[in-house]
Amino acid sequence: MGFCFECDLQNLCSRSPFITHRKLAQMLSEPDKASNGPLDIRPLREQVYEYLRSEMHSGRLLPGSFIKINEISETLGISKTPLRDAIIQLESKGFVTILPRRGVLVNKLSVRDIKNILEVTGTLESAVIEAVFPNLAASHIAELKHLNDDMISSIHSEDYDSYYKLNIAFHNVFLNLSENAVLMQIISTLKQRLYDFPRRPYIKEWELINCDEHQKLIDHIINGERKKAVALWRESHWSFDAYEKFIRRFYFGSEKQIEAGLAWQE
Repeated sequence: MGFCFECDLQNLCSRSPFITHRKLAQMLSEPDKASNGPLDIRPLREQVYEYLRSEMHSGRLLPGSFIKINEISETLGISKTPLRDAIIQLESKGFVTILPRRGVLVNKLSVRDIKNILEVTGTLESAVIEAVFPNLAASHIAELKHLNDDMISSIHSEDYDSYYKLNIAFHNVFLNLSENAVLMQIISTLKQRLYDFPRRPYIKEWELINCDEHQKLIDHIINGERKKAVALWRESHWSFDAYEKFIRRFYFGSEKQIEAGLAWQE
């Protein structure tokens, strides 16, 4: 049996008088929604998937906690079918683990997880740089410079929400030139695993190093140095070993905690 979005929407609003059509659109929407109108016309399971991700991102669903399926179903006023489908999708991408007779566990990122994700992401982004290098034009270089300058300004003003968005935009300048949709989806999912949890305190020194490497990439592009650009991205920019101290501090705690050995478990 197929589902009817409008029927589910009406059902939600009739069962939950405090959840209006506008409220539902706010709860189950993202900037990239398929409709330009006030309602999102994507399948409900996709909207629930994005809702659960936003709950993780905001900290309302924390790593190590269990998803309360009945509570979420009641809150959204939807059946468990689209919720179940969304959870299966989350599990397929590594966000949760379905434990028989126990529930749905939001996965924590271990040191090994982070190291593996960084290695794969670095390999894939490097492959994109190598493939699209001849297509990087003056307009792309100008955009990269502009974004990196804005990132540096955001760091100094401690506007890390803007910094995060600008950083994603910087990488997307060359990633969007790729015609490999499968590779792009993999990179997107890997970055979601790294970043789609409550925003941690940023480390100014590390972020400035990040911007410095961005500038080096720009210089390599200007000079036509494809091999150097690829090596920079694969061997340094996404390297766990190069920035292990910063990575452990960012994901697992303060310097004091790290020195005490509380965040060094694999």
